[in-house]
Amino acid sequence: MNSKACESLFPSPQAPAWRPVTIGQPGVTFEEVNGVFYMRPLEALEPLPSRLLDRLLHWARLTPEQILVARRGSDGEWQRLSYAQMLASARTMAQHLLDYGLSAERPLLILSGNGLDHLKLAFACLYAGIPYCPVSPAYSTLSQDLAKLRHIVDLLQPGLVFASHSASYARAIETTIPRAVPLLFSEGELDGWSCRLFADLEQPTATGEADAACARVGPDSIAKFLFTSGSTKLPKAVPTTQRMLCANQQMLLQTFPVFGEEPPVLVDWLPWNHTFGGSHNVGIALYNGGTLYIDDGKPTPQGFAETLRNLQEISPTAYLTVPKGWEELVGALERDAALRERFFARVKLFFFAAAGLSQSVRERLDRVAEAHCGERIRMMAGLGMTETAPSCTFSTGPVDMAGYVGLPAPGCEVKLVPVDGKLEARFRGPHVMTGYWREPELTAAAFDEEGYYRSGDALKLVDPERPELGLLFDGRIAEDFKLSSGVFVSVGPLRTRIILAGAPYIQDVVVTAPNRPEIGLLIFPRLPECRALAGLPESAPAAEVLAAPAVRDWLRNLLGELNRTATGNASRLAWACLLAEPPCIDRGEVTDKGSINQRAVLQFRAAQIDALYAGEDAGRVLA
Repeated sequence: MNSKACESLFPSPQAPAWRPVTIGQPGVTFEEVNGVFYMRPLEALEPLPSRLLDRLLHWARLTPEQILVARRGSDGEWQRLSYAQMLASARTMAQHLLDYGLSAERPLLILSGNGLDHLKLAFACLYAGIPYCPVSPAYSTLSQDLAKLRHIVDLLQPGLVFASHSASYARAIETTIPRAVPLLFSEGELDGWSCRLFADLEQPTATGEADAACARVGPDSIAKFLFTSGSTKLPKAVPTTQRMLCANQQMLLQTFPVFGEEPPVLVDWLPWNHTFGGSHNVGIALYNGGTLYIDDGKPTPQGFAETLRNLQEISPTAYLTVPKGWEELVGALERDAALRERFFARVKLFFFAAAGLSQSVRERLDRVAEAHCGERIRMMAGLGMTETAPSCTFSTGPVDMAGYVGLPAPGCEVKLVPVDGKLEARFRGPHVMTGYWREPELTAAAFDEEGYYRSGDALKLVDPERPELGLLFDGRIAEDFKLSSGVFVSVGPLRTRIILAGAPYIQDVVVTAPNRPEIGLLIFPRLPECRALAGLPESAPAAEVLAAPAVRDWLRNLLGELNRTATGNASRLAWACLLAEPPCIDRGEVTDKGSINQRAVLQFRAAQIDALYAGEDAGRVLA
């Protein structure tokens, strides 16, 4: 590695100080065997609880009045539940749930999103050893064909279905749920169905059977089913065990001992049907005796006002969100002194996941933190997935650069195997699933001969001469392709470079296309920002915005800028097109967390791609 590259790895000694925070100092062993690399943490994973709710029992004894979770009610006031209250609720509701004869073969299906009733049900299931499955609300409320929800119901065969409001989920239930399956609602009912109100499960009752059921729950018990987002195929069910959840939280605690020094306070919107929100973030609060404030906002121009309302009242100790959330928040912090005062009062760590965070946003965050409190806040990232509950690596090493995913957490073994010219990351440890639910062929394909989970993610060493520096994300192997000339295109790093360079006007990008002579781009734009660039009113339709001269000129200039650093056909961009039609959830083009599925977009927009390569689509902008 040359000296210039080395300089980019480490903060300048003149840089402003970091806010003090206790972060683990990971060390690794590194071994190469016949071209395969093994990276293992030196620090062992400490002993785990047998069940995740052992932590609820612990904190209910130690700090019974500490608030575990809060959410705003319809009156705008926070509704709070302490550890003692949540334990009492879990025991009572677990007793009532046992009447339904639920099990892994007949789990509880939760159709609605984050909320107090949802979390109470989840904890009751965890207490009684009843597997549950939180489903993306979009599969019920936004999907037109309900195909993913129908697949989930067919695969899991639920014994009870919960939704917050009957009216909002009536179409989905009536279309996909067998009439014999009982329903549970916070509000409302459906005629002709066996329905029960959530409040009925909170009626006091003796809890002897529930307590006995809790005693039978062990590390291998299935806690919940989480579904992968799916690509061109239907989502896969990941049985998430108690051991997986406990191991992930212990990994987090050893990586970030700060969580054990002060009970963490989170203000979080991330959906619980995803592993980042539902396992990682909820678990951080529970495992460490902290508090989770449920944020009903979203990182969108319309939904972010609610997030700001919450952050103007609650000072988090760590803040975790996707890059779009950071983009929205940094602008608000720059404008609002009162928000800065509240937000920076206690925060010690920032996290992002799901996509690349632009360097400009990082720099703006640093500037606003330095101006307000004279120090920067550490921004952390890592690599995780549903199948690993989710954490595998964290960016705790001495590197600060785009794509850095760091070093393996205690308990996680990493194997790097050459595949199609890259190194596929494979993982082994107590946080890794044993297989997909009722999918033996997919399970067999998911693991190699040594029992490592094949992630499909490519990683590379920051410096092959210094493996202790850690790992860089190198894209998804399945997304990579060859041009018709045989030149190999590495999609992941190229996408990241385009998104970061195109901020704030690009939401996401799809790189086209296998067996073509040159690279093109399908770009999902951020329409509000593009409207502002075009000088058009909010009422202007998408097609008019994207055809505006200022927007097309910006895109042409972006292509020129990116091509100046291109090293050949594998990175030179021939054209780009801004898409007026947003990604479609029914076609699997996007998850409800906003992640774009490259293969699905290429499959379902093949005709438009043909027209773009033929020069028959007026939306094409040439480099």
